[in-house]
Amino acid sequence: MEIILKQDVQNLGFKDDIVSVKPGYGRNFLIPQGFATLATPSAKKVLAENLKQKAHKEAKIVADAQALAESLKALEIKISAKAGGDKLFGSVTNIDIAEALEKAGHSIDRKFITSGTVKRTGKYSATVRLHRSVIVELAYEIVAEQ
Repeated sequence: MEIILKQDVQNLGFKDDIVSVKPGYGRNFLIPQGFATLATPSAKKVLAENLKQKAHKEAKIVADAQALAESLKALEIKISAKAGGDKLFGSVTNIDIAEALEKAGHSIDRKFITSGTVKRTGKYSATVRLHRSVIVELAYEIVAEQ
């Protein structure tokens, strides 16, 4: 079953992609939740026309995302957490990274930040998806609170 995604769906695709899914997943979850529509020939033609009109605006969005990616690469983030020795009491997740970026002046949704759960002090990296074609590696350091 082919469907057109109305918004980004994790592990499936991005907005305005035409993807093939199992019929039950499309009919029972994606379409009723408003995440997708059925990819009929007329819907595909409408999508192609809309994508042609959006192409100019998309170029500006990608340029802005690349500029933000360059500023994130130069950023040095330090996250302080309670620790005993080098082991943390708790963990550092993408929520903590998003808050640190917010303090640095960059508002990025935590859903677009991918990092594992960190339980020790040290230097780590996270992946930040700013656009479907702009993905940046963000280096950060976890230090023990004084």
